[in-house]
Amino acid sequence: MRKFHLVAKSGGKRLDRYLSEEEKVLTRSQIQRLIKSGSILVDGKPRKPSYKLKGGETLVINIPDPEPTHLLPERIPLDVVYEDEFLVVVNKPPGMVVHPGSGVHSGTLVNALLAYCKDLSGIGGYLRPGIVHRLDKGTSGLIIVAKNDVAHVRLCDALKRREIEREYEAVVWGKPPRQGKVETLLGRSLTDRKRMAVRKRDGRLAVTYFEVVEEFAFASRLHVRLATGRTHQIRVHLAHIGHPVFGDPTYGGRRRKYGNLKPEVMRKARECLSLIDRQALHARKLIFTHPMTRSKISLEVTVPQDMKALIEALRRV
Repeated sequence: MRKFHLVAKSGGKRLDRYLSEEEKVLTRSQIQRLIKSGSILVDGKPRKPSYKLKGGETLVINIPDPEPTHLLPERIPLDVVYEDEFLVVVNKPPGMVVHPGSGVHSGTLVNALLAYCKDLSGIGGYLRPGIVHRLDKGTSGLIIVAKNDVAHVRLCDALKRREIEREYEAVVWGKPPRQGKVETLLGRSLTDRKRMAVRKRDGRLAVTYFEVVEEFAFASRLHVRLATGRTHQIRVHLAHIGHPVFGDPTYGGRRRKYGNLKPEVMRKARECLSLIDRQALHARKLIFTHPMTRSKISLEVTVPQDMKALIEALRRV
C-alpha cells in the first residue's frame, strides 16, 4: 500500500473534480474507483465523489499494491534509446500497441517490457506498469517508461506541468501555413466513442503547434509540438484545420478528396498512400529533466522505413 498526502488548496469543488485536476499520477477513472472504495480520505473520513471541499482539508490517497499480473512476458525485440536504473526510453515501432486492452493481451509494449525489465513502476496498474505516457498503435517513436514509483510520480508531474518537450514529425495532406497554433477543446465524439472530436463548450483544452519543414505537390512534412497531451490530439487538430495526417484511417487521411489535382498527380497520390498503412506520424524528439539526477535528457530518432519511403516518393512527384 502506498500513500500520497495533499492539502486542499481551495474550496467549492467536488472531491473527484479537484483530484482529477490536482493529482499528478492517477487518471480520473482511477480516482473515481478509489473514492468509491473508501481509499481516499478527507480529514480521515471517506467521502462521496460529489463531496464539496471547503479548503484546507487533508486528503490521503491510499493506492493499493498492484495486482499480480496475468500478462506474460514476451521476448519481443525493443529499440532502447536510453536506459538507467530509474527509467527506459524506447523507440516504439508502428503497429505495436502500448498496453493491453480491448481484447489485446499479447504482443504489446508492456509484454515486451515485462521480459526486458526486472521491475517496473506499479502505479499504472497491472495493465500499464511503468507507462508514463502513450502513443497510438499506428504512431511510432519515443516513449518513456518508469522503473520505480518515485520516478513515475515525478515524470507524470513533469508531463502535467508541460515540462517534457515532445516533438513529432508528420506528413499531412495539402499545404498548411508555414507555422501555426491550434487551440480547441477536445472530447469524445458524440457519434463514435472510439473517436475524439473538437467540442465547442465541453471538453479538455488542447494546444498544438506546428511548423512546415518541407512541401510536396499535394502534401507537406511538419514538425509538431505538443503543449498538452490529449488522446489523438495531433490527428484531430490537423484534420480540424483541413490537413489530416497522411494515411490516417480514422480522421480522413485515407479517404481525403483529391480536389483539383490533375489525373497524373492523383495517381501518384494513390501510389503514395499504398506505401503506408497507418497515419504518417512519428514521435521524433523528447527533452526532459531526469526525475532523479535532474540532468537534462535530449533524445531524437529518425522516422521508420515506411515514412522514409513515403517522403522519398513524395519528393519525386
